[in-house]
Amino acid sequence: MINKKLPKMWYGGDYNPEQWGMEEWKEDHRMFKLAGIDVVTINVFSWALNQPGENTYDFAWLDETMDRLHAEGLGVVLATSTAAHPAWMAKRHPDVTRVDFHGRKRTFGGRHNSCPNSLTYRKYSGRMASKLAERYRDHPALLLWHVSNEYGGYCYCDHCAAAFRVWLQERYATLEAVNKAWNTRFWGHTFYDWDEIVLPNGLSEEGEGNVSAFQGISLDFRRFMSDSLLDCYKIEANAIREYSKDVPITTNLMGTFPQLNYFDWAKEMDIISWDNYPSITTPVSETAMVHDLMRGLKDGAPFMLMEQTPSQQNWQAYNSLKRPGVMRLWSYQAVARGADTVMFFQMRRSVGACEKYHGAVIEHAGHENTRVFREVAELGEELVQLGDTLLDARSDAKVAIVYDWENRWAIELSSGPTVELQYANEVHKYYDALFKLGIQVDMVSVKADYSKYDIVIAPVMYMVKSGFVNKVEEFTAAGGTFVTTFFSGIVNENDLVTLGGYPGELRNLLGIWAEEIDALPAGQFNQIVMKEPLGQLEGSYNCELLFDLIHAESAEVLAEYGSDFYKGMPAVTVNTFGKGKAYYVATSACADFLQPFLAKLCSDQGIQPLVKDVPAGVEAAKRVKEGRSFLFLLNHNAEHTSVNIGEGKLRDLLSGEIMQGTANLPGRGVMILEGME
Repeated sequence: MINKKLPKMWYGGDYNPEQWGMEEWKEDHRMFKLAGIDVVTINVFSWALNQPGENTYDFAWLDETMDRLHAEGLGVVLATSTAAHPAWMAKRHPDVTRVDFHGRKRTFGGRHNSCPNSLTYRKYSGRMASKLAERYRDHPALLLWHVSNEYGGYCYCDHCAAAFRVWLQERYATLEAVNKAWNTRFWGHTFYDWDEIVLPNGLSEEGEGNVSAFQGISLDFRRFMSDSLLDCYKIEANAIREYSKDVPITTNLMGTFPQLNYFDWAKEMDIISWDNYPSITTPVSETAMVHDLMRGLKDGAPFMLMEQTPSQQNWQAYNSLKRPGVMRLWSYQAVARGADTVMFFQMRRSVGACEKYHGAVIEHAGHENTRVFREVAELGEELVQLGDTLLDARSDAKVAIVYDWENRWAIELSSGPTVELQYANEVHKYYDALFKLGIQVDMVSVKADYSKYDIVIAPVMYMVKSGFVNKVEEFTAAGGTFVTTFFSGIVNENDLVTLGGYPGELRNLLGIWAEEIDALPAGQFNQIVMKEPLGQLEGSYNCELLFDLIHAESAEVLAEYGSDFYKGMPAVTVNTFGKGKAYYVATSACADFLQPFLAKLCSDQGIQPLVKDVPAGVEAAKRVKEGRSFLFLLNHNAEHTSVNIGEGKLRDLLSGEIMQGTANLPGRGVMILEGME
């Protein structure tokens, strides 16, 4: 459980008292109490303050802050301060700054400008974490360690190049194996010495738009950089563990952030935490999907909502305000999908620099008479009311969607077949259809245990990793329903094509083979034409993007293409495999096909929606705990709506109201319904 030391849903966020003085601190404390704030994250960017010189440390301000916050009844998430190195370090040790994609050496400035393979950075960051852990390990305010902040950004310096070669030697052992994995006889790239390998950037293999001439080296470089940054996290985490054995350690992730393989990172983190910053136009289901992905990183364990804004961002093109009620609504969306904390960035708006227009609990007005503060305080009261009721509650989904960062890298590095193919978007199409049906979903890795699910969906599983085919064949043979799509089964882990016809290793399971893949520009369509009605599916549906030209072997053809020279070729197939079924959707289907298609598959497996006939704009989610079930209903519409909740009696944890039959949800309203015996 995240909240052992403070057994309620933590409420608070990033606080920077070092940017203010005593008068503001007193006012902060008064307003924190008014808002129900009980946890703050501090010391995120204070390395220069903590270490003014190479061998000089000064924690006086932090000692005072920790003691004062504890006296005020606040718990502390203590960051290690290493997300931005001090100016003196960059001046004295130039190796600490990065080289960018274009080969330019950075100077001091910004943040996340530290080379992850700089021995200087690794030494001083580990030393800082060690000193903090030794000093504050027994402090009564300490709840959680927070290593660095929002890891990301690649470096292309000589230190990284040398470290990459070592990483390759550990992975492949010989240059012969590297040459084979990267297919280097193409374009005369054969390597005869490790030092001949240079980093793939704008000076070598890669161009603008994330396209590489050699996907093998670019794919391995991304693996290497994810590992390098993870090593930096582990250096600090291990330093903390030398002194602080029992306090959990985390760092804040960023959802579907493309640069890091978060399933690898999750293995090293005690708690998953992440920062949620949708825009006003982000689909509600996309935010829900990412919450579910964060929950899935540690096999369904609750996560921390570490950051969100109370009102608006400062870094998007159009930084819209959260409309009245939306901050509360989106906070409960996170809780509905597994969050056991509600935290903000930031507690008080900065007076200067780039985040001075980023929203805060305490605005520049400096008092409680603002809309934002009133909403924060109202939510704080509700979280106190909920107490520990929801803590450590889990999902009981029977449908899983597979998400894989390395598969995404390989797809998006590929030269062809279309620039329009975006892996996360295709995954979201399937998630969105289930979301609108009111079907609970777990987001899982290629290495997850699929036996607890009835349906496993792996959209655009371009890269088939070792062991994956055996897993899905065993799952399907035991009675499961497996679904995959176009552009699947194409390559192995080195991005080398599996010869013999697509979908490669998945061919036996799916009972098909594909000989060509057509690509059409955005806005051009073909059609999925049903051969016979399937549930509510009948007639014709648009499809787009890519079109596999497939031949049925053992599979049954459910639908065909409706136009072009491949009119009449299979577009959707199903293959009986053992006790289960494996479906293949050979093109990017539109929503009006996917919803009834997935509804039929769920119905066949006895999977029912959380509520019947989910109204448009209403989100349903469920958490379970010790035999208790909590149904969340969230109305993302500005207008009132009604939801059919069935005939059993349910009690709303927020209002205390007992209801059955129909729940009346106000605009942007929330209900948390528990069944009554």
